[in-house]
Amino acid sequence: MLIAEAWKAGYFFWLLPALMLLGLIALIFGVIGLLIIVRFYAQYTCGRYRANTRMDGKTVIVTGSTSGIGKETAKDLANRGARVIMACRNIGAADKIKEQIIDATKNSNIVVKKLDLSSFASIRAFAEDINKNEQRLDVLIHNAGYAETFKKARSEDDIEMTMATNHYGPFLLTHLLIDLLKKSAPARVVVVASSLYRLASVDLENPNPVDTLPGYLYYVSKEANILFTRELARRLEGTGVTANCLHPGLVDTGIWRNVPIPLSWGLGLIIKGFFKTPKKGCQTSVMLAVDEKLEKVNGKYFSDCQESSLSDAVSDMSKARKLWEISEKLVKLEENDTKL
Repeated sequence: MLIAEAWKAGYFFWLLPALMLLGLIALIFGVIGLLIIVRFYAQYTCGRYRANTRMDGKTVIVTGSTSGIGKETAKDLANRGARVIMACRNIGAADKIKEQIIDATKNSNIVVKKLDLSSFASIRAFAEDINKNEQRLDVLIHNAGYAETFKKARSEDDIEMTMATNHYGPFLLTHLLIDLLKKSAPARVVVVASSLYRLASVDLENPNPVDTLPGYLYYVSKEANILFTRELARRLEGTGVTANCLHPGLVDTGIWRNVPIPLSWGLGLIIKGFFKTPKKGCQTSVMLAVDEKLEKVNGKYFSDCQESSLSDAVSDMSKARKLWEISEKLVKLEENDTKL
């Protein structure tokens, strides 16, 4: 009765829009509140390596250390007293970052060396320099990564650029430095992979996929990273050198810059709102390089500073061995190169 009278009086003409507006405001604030909770959870539950373990007297190579996770990894290890070799393609940018790291850590034992992981010649020149001039190598961190969305490219060795940089380059570099690592044992190889490997699969029938969209191949290369690490670990058993890989989390780094417009607009908001900072993203890399409790841990996959599980597909050691054999041929290992 009262509702009917209110309707006749015209109150609902004003009341209904007001109720709709209040509902919309409540929905907006509810969504904002939910996003804040999600952000809080993402930022404050991510793994952090809190130990103050020192690295004095130890030498570490960090590839791709001019920005993002690599830069923060190099800075953290320098702060622990390590001799850090920044292996970078852009020497000018690396020299600037080197000075920033020295200024921040007061550790002047930072070295910049040229390394283009898409070039077998550059990898060989870099490794020759390291083997000639470095007395030891305690940790090799394969951090550098390449990602492109649509633009197809080949390396100077006629290898698809994403796979050349993210898998075949690190594969060759590891072979060329393995003797120095063994000489320095206990030593470690740390490979930055990604849980995004679950979105793709290495095609062993097409190991040089020059006609495949590079955006997809980034995920393929991450599976290749894990397969490589697991087979490397198996072959290194008993040598004093271990190999482990990791998922750094979704991190706000330059690797997302190649996402095209308009996808990049929405992605940019998500990245800034929810992705880890590079400093938080480097925590698992640092832990695997430093933590004394992990000295004998081998062939494992980590995320947020703890061991994590792998899919059945990437746990297939027969696939890992086959990829290894294919990679040996594609990187053109020479007669005098160490065979693992």
